Amino acid sequence: MGQESKNGWLFKPRTIALGLAIAVAVPATAFVSGFFAGQSAAVPPSEIDIQVDGFAQVLTLASWEAETEPQPPAPITRVVAVESGDNLMGVLIRAGAERTVAHAAIQSLKGSYDPRRDLNVGDELQITFGPGTIRSVENAETEAEDNPNYVLARLTIPVSYDKLIDVSRNEEGEYNANEVERPLTREVVTASGQIESSLFVAARDAGIPARVLAELIRIYSFDIDFQRDIWQGDKFELMFEQFRGENGDVVHEGEIFYAKLTLRDTETPLYRYETTAGNLDYFNSKGNSVRKTLMRTPVDGARLSSRFGKRKHPILGYTRMHAGVDFAAPTGTPIYAAGNGTIVQAGRNGGYGNYIRIRHNGTFQTAYAHLSKFARKTRKGARVKQGQVIGYIGTTGRSTGPHLHYEVLRNGRQINPRSVRIPSGEKLKGAELKKFIAMRDARDVEYTQLRDAGTRLVENSADEQ
Repeated sequence: MGQESKNGWLFKPRTIALGLAIAVAVPATAFVSGFFAGQSAAVPPSEIDIQVDGFAQVLTLASWEAETEPQPPAPITRVVAVESGDNLMGVLIRAGAERTVAHAAIQSLKGSYDPRRDLNVGDELQITFGPGTIRSVENAETEAEDNPNYVLARLTIPVSYDKLIDVSRNEEGEYNANEVERPLTREVVTASGQIESSLFVAARDAGIPARVLAELIRIYSFDIDFQRDIWQGDKFELMFEQFRGENGDVVHEGEIFYAKLTLRDTETPLYRYETTAGNLDYFNSKGNSVRKTLMRTPVDGARLSSRFGKRKHPILGYTRMHAGVDFAAPTGTPIYAAGNGTIVQAGRNGGYGNYIRIRHNGTFQTAYAHLSKFARKTRKGARVKQGQVIGYIGTTGRSTGPHLHYEVLRNGRQINPRSVRIPSGEKLKGAELKKFIAMRDARDVEYTQLRDAGTRLVENSADEQ
């Protein structure tokens, strides 16, 4: 309850609060008025008292200026994938660079990168625009359109899984290109499985990448026919390396260090080994190289569709000698050189269609027919190595479907590729054999430990360099 004064006024709490507010507001108003009337000495020059919703607050002049000062425009980065028919100039212009600027950036690549040769479909280019003095993105479909002073500031081009080219613009507006190594993590992994329907399905289910499976088939193809020698219940084991990028994704599968196929209870382990002389190859457990003069199957995943000998020709309609073997596979499947040698013919050859012949030594030659196209370096006179891609399966010439017609010639005469006796490769002896056996035993232990522990041997590739 309020109390009554001598003059009869009733002092209630609400009346008291109103009086206090007036008492505070009047001096404050006079203080601020005095400040703007020239009485600046009454307050520090860096602070101003203001009223917001009835509460006094202080703003420093420095913070006011910092908050109102315009911020520099942020760089804009775009990732552009190279499409069929693209060249580097077109990609940069499509991203928003002016032609003269793009030309200057491309010129800086001389000596380190050839965009006409090295730019591939699917390559992802990282293109960054930043503040500059040249109008560079007036046609770009980005927020950079609002600022006419954006310029190409950086270009990153992938070269391989472990390297890229970095092009940057300096303060003078010049572009400089440098090769940069990507930070990678290397890991050694194991995989194993049992074949129920096909090696491809079993390998896929075991998590083996397609590239590693292709390499597995290649190193065993000297002795094993993957169409006839693989049975249900056969097993495989692998230990190989792979590399992960900064985001943890696998960017490359490396070498197979150890492999073992168990075919109808017969084990055939192979070990990757480099000899003292620098020869790198795969050897069996006795130290014998798997490499032969010629591969029996110069194509991956193909089906033997026609054998050597007399047959009724599917197009000509009469019986004639089939002087090779046919491997059916989808168009574009890679074809490998069956051995080291020199290409003596590469081009059209009548009913053979696109045709390659390789001379391996004074005795043996091999021929490959009906190709859809040749590999880039396949030409007459070129040297090739065993397992090198020389062309791709097709159906050119007299052919009823995509396949490889493969011939082996001994002293110029066609012989059955499936029955020819092929000389063995290198056999390790003496101190070299002892060195190999020590490596072999250590590899067996390493595989067993990784497999049983279900772990991976992980190393930072940057630490190894």
